[in-house]
Amino acid sequence: MKRLLIISYWVVSILLVALVLVSLGYRFLEALFVGTLFLPGALAAKFFFPKVDLKKRRSGIKDAIFIVLGILAGEILLFLVTHYYIILLREGHYVPPERIPDIPHLLTNPVFIALILTALAAGCYFFEAWLDRKRPSAPGPISFVSDRKTVSLPREEILYVESNDDATVVVATGGRRFKNYTPISQWEANLSPQFIRIHRAFLVNRAAITRIDVDLLYIDDIQLPISRKYKDAVTGSK
Repeated sequence: MKRLLIISYWVVSILLVALVLVSLGYRFLEALFVGTLFLPGALAAKFFFPKVDLKKRRSGIKDAIFIVLGILAGEILLFLVTHYYIILLREGHYVPPERIPDIPHLLTNPVFIALILTALAAGCYFFEAWLDRKRPSAPGPISFVSDRKTVSLPREEILYVESNDDATVVVATGGRRFKNYTPISQWEANLSPQFIRIHRAFLVNRAAITRIDVDLLYIDDIQLPISRKYKDAVTGSK
């Protein structure tokens, strides 16, 4: 459903862009075709800009400039080629380049193109953020390395994580145990809020808890200690 709504956003956005392009002299279907050419640039901006590291000011600004220039150059080239193709379709025969009407100036104007791309990419970003708040996705499997092999586990299959000196052990359903070297604090950051810390050495799946006593927590027949530091949080999660 969420994917369908995002696709609907892009369809509506391109229709609105096409209405703007009709005012530049294109027929509606031609304008719709040209409007779809904004998609590659908008998707490229949406994909690449979040990866720019602005903490490294000089390299971050340089990367951002290269991305902007690359996207704008690619879009203008697409518009020029498509405009020529549209004229050929209108005439139904070969037209010498010197007799082709000039492309609308706005489609070679970097500022106009940048404004449209920014509106499309930013609109999609905020629309997806709104959808995530209204329809949060179930978290996917978590991957980690155990015995030099990559393991991918659905979160609901993890019962608890135990810290043991410099290593941690992930205990999963079916008696499975996976040793790895990710600190339990990192596990807590990756797995919360579905998991709760009950002890310096234990992080437990809330859904797996079957009983809580004064200082003990049970996962079926497994008994785990609750430390004083985390007692209020654990008892409050009943």
